[in-house]
Amino acid sequence: MKSLLLLPFLALALRANAQEPKPLRAGIIGLDTSHVLAFTKTLNEGPKKPEDAAKVAGVKMVAAYPQGSKDIEGSTKRVPEYTEKVKALGVEIVESVDDLVKRVDVVFLESNDGRVHFEQLKPVLAAGKPVFIDKPIAGSLADTIRILDAAKAAKVPLFCSSSLRFGKATQAVRGGSIGKVKSAETFSPMSLEATHPDLYWYGVHGCESLFTVMGTGCQSVKRGTTPDGKVEVVGTWEGGRTGIFRQENGQDRKGYGGKAIGEKGESPIGSYDGYDVLLFEIVKMFRTGVAPVSAEETLELYAFMEAADESKRRGGAEVTLKEVIAKARAEVAAKP
Repeated sequence: MKSLLLLPFLALALRANAQEPKPLRAGIIGLDTSHVLAFTKTLNEGPKKPEDAAKVAGVKMVAAYPQGSKDIEGSTKRVPEYTEKVKALGVEIVESVDDLVKRVDVVFLESNDGRVHFEQLKPVLAAGKPVFIDKPIAGSLADTIRILDAAKAAKVPLFCSSSLRFGKATQAVRGGSIGKVKSAETFSPMSLEATHPDLYWYGVHGCESLFTVMGTGCQSVKRGTTPDGKVEVVGTWEGGRTGIFRQENGQDRKGYGGKAIGEKGESPIGSYDGYDVLLFEIVKMFRTGVAPVSAEETLELYAFMEAADESKRRGGAEVTLKEVIAKARAEVAAKP
């Protein structure tokens, strides 16, 4: 009789255990960006908002391989400080990427230098570990293609994104709050790094917000300057839709922002809403295997930014995305 009385309690316990997410051990490659501290603090200490705890439940950052960029001073000088800070958060420091993938279930590829991503990614894909790649996905459009093709061949869940993509207002517009977007403009800081295409290093933030609301279908790009002398990139989408990225100027375009105009009105877009909004999407992909950003949209975004450089080289001439993608694919074919 006692055993029968215990059955309801046993059923409740089993149901509770079934609802607990499977523990995931996460690892970092590259300790040369502040993003690693933000992600590790949230995973190992909890989100700023207690109500968000369930979104990262069961995931802990347990190991890190420090090497990021080998020659970008702004990155390399951060490694000692960030190494000590993540160790204080309970993260084990390992000697190689191979060592890392043996200790973890999922990977954050955080090296600030996009040029090292493809080589660092190879052991991760070989081990079949889902991976998030922080922006920029690569240091060239050819490497962007190599990475996306390799992930597809390995059937490993992967995506790259700026946190700006998941800003609340930007996502609302992507979800249809103002209907089909007819035009949009965004702005963000745009510091340069000589080893990368101009927009890859930091302008990617504003460009990512632009693509979030415009979607795929960009056909051509023209690069020029604003009346106040800042960079302006105008993209033409199919159907005559227009998307514009401008470098912020600290005045009427300060920080991150923009506006979208749709069939049902207009809305602000492009705000920075912190890193947690991105982290929640990363964890969701780790658990579901479904990337929130398609490879097609990622390729088009980086082709847009490469076309902007090509337009600059041609004195502001219009450049098609089809052309720069074909050139990059030829480079990949010549040297896989």
